[in-house]
Amino acid sequence: MNRALRILIAAALLFGGAASLPAAETAQLTRGTAITDPDLLRRLDEGDALTIPRLVAPEREAGGSMTTDRLSASLPQLKDIPPAIDAEFDRYIARQKAAWPTETIGVGEGFDVQLFDRTNLKSPDTRFVLAGIVNRMDRAYVGEESCGEIRLIYRLARFDGGKTATRLPMTFNLVMKARDARRADANGKPITCAEIARRWLDNGNWQELIGARDDAMLDRIETNIQISVAAKSALHDFRSDYLLKVFKYDAATKTFAEAVLENQIDRDRILADDGLRRDFKAWLLAPENLREFDRGTVLIPEKFLAKAAVVPTPAGLDASELQPEFGMMQGEGKGEGSDQLFTDRDVVGALKQAAAHGDLQNIRSVAGFQRRLNDVTCAGCHQTRGIGGFHFPGVDWLADKPSNSTIVPASPHFLGDQVRRRDILTAFAAGKRPDFSRGFASRPQTRGKSELAGSEYQDGWGAHCSLADAGSGTPDRSFTSWTCANGLTCQAAAASRRIGMCFIKTR
Repeated sequence: MNRALRILIAAALLFGGAASLPAAETAQLTRGTAITDPDLLRRLDEGDALTIPRLVAPEREAGGSMTTDRLSASLPQLKDIPPAIDAEFDRYIARQKAAWPTETIGVGEGFDVQLFDRTNLKSPDTRFVLAGIVNRMDRAYVGEESCGEIRLIYRLARFDGGKTATRLPMTFNLVMKARDARRADANGKPITCAEIARRWLDNGNWQELIGARDDAMLDRIETNIQISVAAKSALHDFRSDYLLKVFKYDAATKTFAEAVLENQIDRDRILADDGLRRDFKAWLLAPENLREFDRGTVLIPEKFLAKAAVVPTPAGLDASELQPEFGMMQGEGKGEGSDQLFTDRDVVGALKQAAAHGDLQNIRSVAGFQRRLNDVTCAGCHQTRGIGGFHFPGVDWLADKPSNSTIVPASPHFLGDQVRRRDILTAFAAGKRPDFSRGFASRPQTRGKSELAGSEYQDGWGAHCSLADAGSGTPDRSFTSWTCANGLTCQAAAASRRIGMCFIKTR
């Protein structure tokens, strides 16, 4: 296989392609941590217990029409979501017209920039179907009382009048607390995090935990919409943009209200406000916060965060090609009044102070700080080894003859992280304090090295790896552990100085 072909295949994986992963391997990686079996998901979707109306409106009588699984007036709990999405579309269209005034933008073929058709959100021919269920008890550090989260992921689909349907580029994630601290088991004792973890690991009665009879377990809704697709032109390469939104459940009003995205830094607002700029810089570089930032468990205060993110794909491997958070980095010699925030000197000094309190796990250089600044955000993580802008498209069990791209339930990033998540579940089940830390989104932590060795997730063909810096020939300390298995070598697959992909050695 020549180098050009290898790079082409690798780019397909990186920029939205999906490897044809054997179903057995997927099931092994997700055992106890996610439900991806298409037959089981079909049965659950055809029932009433896990429909969106049943979960967001528990008082609703069973047996209601499945067509209410859409963003319509029939679900008053969701009434604030459509206008919030409409407002983001209006802002997006205005920005695109300003950026590309010579290009047309609209719904359907014939436009240079083709928009997602919002009429699908209210059409009687569409509904959200259950695409997967994911255990996120690895996020218990966000709320220990709730033992983390359970995510029910739905995909918008258009039905043709029969049982077959076409999936549309939107996911709707209903995020629920992993437990209701008020609920008790059959003996009247509170259900513990250990018991919930054991049920998942044993494939036990998890549906009893998800199918809440009241709204106490509701936390938020996350939406991801492919807002537009634009063909390559003189102004830009091919690109598709994805709109990310979050709506937090308000128990008082029994509605989901627009909220900030976790760790989604509002770059433009911070850089436009000198006080906010100083506060954010001081907060993030403080040793105690920088150490959590290094571990991937940092929770940035809401005053620094945005209520929406537009994520462009494809994205490259290097920091400078990813999210605009990197625009907050600046080289030496640029003043504080520039459109950037952190200098190399700022970062190096802060890392030394944080390391004085103990070893850092991931960030050992300015480049490592840059990469974490990107992948700790919702937008940056979504750009990392995703499948067409999604980390969990789910299996398309509606299709009569699923293609390779529709039988892979999740992205390499998602699958590579399952060992870490299962390790946390195992610790919970044993009554131990889990290690919630995570590596970079591009490369799993070595706690899964034995299970992931030789795979595209760790050090096998297609895995992300460390290149020697083109200028000095010295590997970056944040990525020196990103090696390739025997018989493979790290080669550039995009315009990156530090990160490449593992390919077969050639003479």
